[in-house]
Parts: sequence; structure tokens; C-alpha cells
Amino acid sequence: MGASILIVDDSVSIRQSVRFILEQSGYTVFEASDGVEALKRLGEQKIQLIITDVNMPNMDGLTLVKKVRETASVKFVPILVLTTESQGSVVEEGKKAGATGWIVKPFDDQKLIDTIKKVIP
Repeated sequence: MGASILIVDDSVSIRQSVRFILEQSGYTVFEASDGVEALKRLGEQKIQLIITDVNMPNMDGLTLVKKVRETASVKFVPILVLTTESQGSVVEEGKKAGATGWIVKPFDDQKLIDTIKKVIP
């Protein structure tokens, strides 16, 4: 089994699409529909990478990134932000929060896998 990846997105279709791509490449995938659920999952499973959307109900992706970076047990887990937001200000905010990388939707399947391979060996 490959590395464990947590996908955080309020869109079921995006989660299913990303799950399919990752499982085809041998990764183990967990899902959460928002930041609150993601933090709960992080307490339940050993996760090697988080892929999160920005705009979600309950807790958005940037708040999730900040919370993960404040949590000792998971603060070094790489976080890729997967979003339709490509504005410089949002990207900058993500970097300040502690995001490892940024992927803009719609994305190319191979680019997603290549990016993951760069952040988790």
C-alpha cells in the first residue's frame, strides 16, 4: 500500500475524482468534507499528505492549514491546496498559513501525481 492521503473538499464529485486518481497510483485515501472533519480524521489515522480545498463550510482550507501547523502530532505533514482560487493574494495567504504547495482546478491527473511524488517520497 502506498502513502495515506487525506482529501478535504466539500464537493463529493471532486473527492471521488481525486480518490480514483490516487488509488489508481497505489495510494490509500481518506476523505473529509470540511476542516472540522479533517482534524477529526487526522486524530484517527496516520496521514502522510493532506490535499485540501480552500472554500468549504464549517472550516475553510486555510484555517485547516493553520490548525494542522499548530498541532504537534501532524504539524510536519505536507499540505497541498487544491482550489479554483489562483489569485496571488489567496496563494500568498496559503503559503503564510503553512501550505506546502498549490494545485489549481481543473487539474491534470499526471500533474497531481507528479506533485504528490515531489512532497512525499
